[in-house]
Amino acid sequence: MKLDDEVCLCFHVSLRKLINFVRVEKPRRASQLSQCFGAGTGCGWCRPFLKKVFQQADQHPEELLSATPDDYASGRAAYIRAGKGVPPPGDPLRPDARNYRQAAKQAKPEGGLD
Repeated sequence: MKLDDEVCLCFHVSLRKLINFVRVEKPRRASQLSQCFGAGTGCGWCRPFLKKVFQQADQHPEELLSATPDDYASGRAAYIRAGKGVPPPGDPLRPDARNYRQAAKQAKPEGGLD
């Protein structure tokens, strides 16, 4: 993942924003990353990744998340389809969104992770 790729897809929080937040604000707990534009407070998919960022922010940030942005988004879509999280209002994957089924089909990875 590159620095400008989004880690929190619900609130569009990039890896760069998270790294800078950790460096400047020096949070004591990973949960405090939610103060960075609400990261981790939507569907919950990014919480394990936020913990990684918190633990390793001073190391090579580009190597924190090895997934490509498309793979990462597909994993989130599968997570939401499985009922493990609900994205915020306005997100195309939100179950009450009109285009939920269409967005879920588009985000479904080849070979399926279901």
